Amino acid sequence: MMKHSVILASASPRRADLLRQLGLSFDTQPVAIDETPRPGEEPEAYVQRLAREKALAGYQQAGQAEALVIGSDTTVVLEHWILGKPVDREEAKSMLQALSGRTHQVMTGVALTTSDGTKVSVSTTDVEFRSLDEREIDAYCDTGEPMDKAGAYGIQGRGGAFVASIKGSYSAVVGLPLDVTAGLLTGAGLPVWHYWTSNNGE
Repeated sequence: MMKHSVILASASPRRADLLRQLGLSFDTQPVAIDETPRPGEEPEAYVQRLAREKALAGYQQAGQAEALVIGSDTTVVLEHWILGKPVDREEAKSMLQALSGRTHQVMTGVALTTSDGTKVSVSTTDVEFRSLDEREIDAYCDTGEPMDKAGAYGIQGRGGAFVASIKGSYSAVVGLPLDVTAGLLTGAGLPVWHYWTSNNGE
């Protein structure tokens, strides 16, 4: 199997943990891009664009022609309203109040940039929240967990207590859909199962 340098263009420990589940050997390389939605931009187009921009920026920073760079972006969508990371505690509370007792979508875009270009896919998962008590919203905000997460909650953390059901990919809600990521890597000539053999795919 051809040797590739796999790079995750993200500072997210959650995405790194998920990528490790695939058995991949990779490096992390955070990138800085403007994540502000454009006027009138649809949520799916938004996560596609940011995933693509992250992967491209990571590829340019890597400076290696053989690099495979993964970029990803996750957003929470409630009736076409993009819920990004809250800017403060009050916005986090407002988001959680809006999500309470309702079903929303989590959209995660994944992009893979190689010397052949960039391919992008989007995974959409329906997430249903139970009705939340004002006191538990306050207590959750006090933990600080909502502040660096789209939609002001983390399903893999204490925020998992709010989730009544999901329809779709759990890993996509955490931040990186493993099925989509594996498919993109396979398409680029790097089937992840090669890493599962005793000789590490060589």
